[in-house]
Amino acid sequence: YQYPLMFGLILAFCWCSLVCCSRIYMGMHSILDVIAGFLYAILILVVFHPVVDLIDNFNLTYKYAPQRSSTLGIFSFTLDTWSTSRGDTAQILGCGAGVACGSHVNYIMGLKLDPSPDSLPLSLSSLTVTVFGKAILRLLIGVIVLLLTKVAMKKATIPLACKIFHIPHEDVRKARQRMEVELPYRYITYGIVGFSLMFIVPCLFHFIGLS
Repeated sequence: YQYPLMFGLILAFCWCSLVCCSRIYMGMHSILDVIAGFLYAILILVVFHPVVDLIDNFNLTYKYAPQRSSTLGIFSFTLDTWSTSRGDTAQILGCGAGVACGSHVNYIMGLKLDPSPDSLPLSLSSLTVTVFGKAILRLLIGVIVLLLTKVAMKKATIPLACKIFHIPHEDVRKARQRMEVELPYRYITYGIVGFSLMFIVPCLFHFIGLS
């Protein structure tokens, strides 16, 4: 969408500040951790921004892109002791793999769920009752579908992982701290959530006329 530059800068600043402060408030990181992460994020943007289109095109068109996206995260863990960072990392990688796979399936099936590049940038339309109602309906339906997906996958992956690795699952919280349970639960569950976000939910919107 085409919007004023100042509006985008203010929005980015507010969101960045909210995320950074929340990490300090929850006690997960120190101020120096947040500063280092912020500077590291800037470095990543500088390096990868020029090749974003190339990476995106690879994920969409390369035949084995879903397998590559799904398997890279599996070999990213070397921490054997429990840590919140380990679960967060598995969750982020799972979401990324799911989104990449969902985008690839959309491309393979020829589903044009996004506007064509020729029509970009889009201009902001006036806010009407119909537009607002559709936005709220899309939000509610999308959140419900994703929450149901998460709950279903959580119910399936934790007992299955416990059974495969012979881990008692009476105390689910304790079982989830084991790497053999936490990593499959986080990675698979949020991978399916990311896939639903990119493929299932948009298809549902298209089917019921909310695209």
